[in-house]
Amino acid sequence: MVLASSNFGFYLGLAIGFGIVVVVVAVVAVLLTFASRIADQAGTAAGALEQVRANTAALPEAETTNEHALAILGAAKAARGALTG
Repeated sequence: MVLASSNFGFYLGLAIGFGIVVVVVAVVAVLLTFASRIADQAGTAAGALEQVRANTAALPEAETTNEHALAILGAAKAARGALTG
C-alpha cells in the first residue's frame, strides 16, 4: 500500500510537470508569433520612414526661401514707394 501511494505521487508530479511544460511551450509559441508580426510591421514602418525622410528633406530650405521672399517683398515695396512718390 505504501508503494502504491509513493508511485501515485511520482506520477502526479510527472503529470503536473508535463502540463507546466506544455503551457510554457504554448506561451513561448504565442510570443514568437507576436514577435514575428512585430518584426514584419517594423520593417514596413522603417520603409515608410525612409519615404517620409525623402519627402521632408527640403523643409530646412523653406527658411531660406522665406528669407529670400521677404527680401524680394521689401525691395518691391521700396520700388513701389519710389514710383508712387
